[in-house]
Amino acid sequence: MSLWYLLLALYALPATLFAFQSHPAEWPENLLREALTQYQKGDVEVAIEDYKAYLEVRPDAFEARSNLGAALARVGRFEEAIAAYRRAISVQADNPGVIMNLGLAYYKMGRFTEAVEQWSTAHTLLPANRQITMLLADAEVHLGENAKVIALLGPAAQIEAQDLGAAYLLGTALIADHQPAEAQGLVEHIMKNGDSAEARILLGTLELQRGDFMAAVADLQRATELDPKLPNVFSAYGSALLSRGESDRAEAAFRRELESNPNDFLTHLDLGFLLKQTQQYEDALTHFRRALELRPGDIAVRYQIASIHLLTGDLKAAATELESVTHDSPQFIAAHVSLTTAYYRLKRKDEGDRERALVQKLNGEAHQSDAEPLRL
Repeated sequence: MSLWYLLLALYALPATLFAFQSHPAEWPENLLREALTQYQKGDVEVAIEDYKAYLEVRPDAFEARSNLGAALARVGRFEEAIAAYRRAISVQADNPGVIMNLGLAYYKMGRFTEAVEQWSTAHTLLPANRQITMLLADAEVHLGENAKVIALLGPAAQIEAQDLGAAYLLGTALIADHQPAEAQGLVEHIMKNGDSAEARILLGTLELQRGDFMAAVADLQRATELDPKLPNVFSAYGSALLSRGESDRAEAAFRRELESNPNDFLTHLDLGFLLKQTQQYEDALTHFRRALELRPGDIAVRYQIASIHLLTGDLKAAATELESVTHDSPQFIAAHVSLTTAYYRLKRKDEGDRERALVQKLNGEAHQSDAEPLRL
């Protein structure tokens, strides 16, 4: 089992099991001792009730509060777990174990920004802790913060061939950051240790980026065969299929990815775009909105949502959203083109003329820089 799986399969651990803090010299309360015993036996719901009963008497007991959070997270009650961890941190603010657990609860909910906040704090407290570093890098990948991932894990030459988790994260960031030579070298280094789904995903993604779609499909299909449970394996395969115009197979791959990896930003974005192309606008909006929850404020997703409103005739919503997009990304020519269309359809001629002139200006600048101009 690779480190990648160990990271993603993590359960929060009770504070009493962390090496980060000392255990009290005595544990006189039978109820508290029983709660820990039940947790270790797997009777988590019983442990939760025992912890709650104990905390009614000792509401500021740090270990009991943090252990309650671990138990709640274990059964998927993440909102309650977050509240418990935050209450524990209010008592002891610099405990890296509980801070890491709080980040895990956010991560499991797909709230990667909050996870990064917690794991950044834990990383500051324990900069040499590999587990925290890997968790932080993984969450940054989800947010598209490629430079931060590279800074955390690089340089590529120092990644051990058998460390597939680190290689996968770093390679993903290098490719997204348009450093194909570094990523290619990392893949070759990994392949010396034998074939793997992680290496095939990186290789296929590089081929996809180069426009070698046939090779990309072959390598990414091989990745699905080597490890169908690897996160993003079907998402990457779907992207390669989509590049070859195999929409039905791509959609099936994206949906399979979301069955086991429901919080993947790129899968929601790609599936939303595919559904938009086939005029399944409501379903597309569902995936775009989820993508926006995973990466709040993402310009590309906001533009896609606005474009659907434009296509479906919700012109006021489209104009409002496009105004916000162009404000935050003033060089986004496609958004200005769409906003021009929305203004004219709303019979707001003066504003449409203003946007049209701006598009022409931006197209002129794009032409001077050899970029492809957009037409009104």
